[in-house]
Amino acid sequence: METTYKQYVISDDRSKIQVETVVDFLAGSYWANLRQPERIRASIRSSVCYGVYEGERMVGFARVVTDGATVYYVCDVFVLEAYRGQGISKKLVELITHAPEFEWMTGILGTRDAHGLYEQFGFQRDPQSYMKRLPQARRG
Repeated sequence: METTYKQYVISDDRSKIQVETVVDFLAGSYWANLRQPERIRASIRSSVCYGVYEGERMVGFARVVTDGATVYYVCDVFVLEAYRGQGISKKLVELITHAPEFEWMTGILGTRDAHGLYEQFGFQRDPQSYMKRLPQARRG
């Protein structure tokens, strides 16, 4: 998939992802700042990824983890600070939620500060049933 939005190109071609841009951004994020760079690289290799490009520069990203049949998890969504306020993240989430491969699946995600964005696309807050388990270090 490749589409144009304003002067940007949004693509799910994983080969175009500028991995170091993702690693650098996530290192400063509240949700992934403890992830090791190699874990981030591995997650990109194992996921459906969307990049947003202005010319050759990647300015936005989203990652989708799915079983391909019943559920998809939207994560690591970001737009570089200089490019925010233009509707890029909204267009990115719209493309994901309306993608033929995801539209009949249950979508899940976690966010601390972007509820309004995701609610526009049918995501609902559900504190009663959402659970998580943080990564556990293995010892000896």
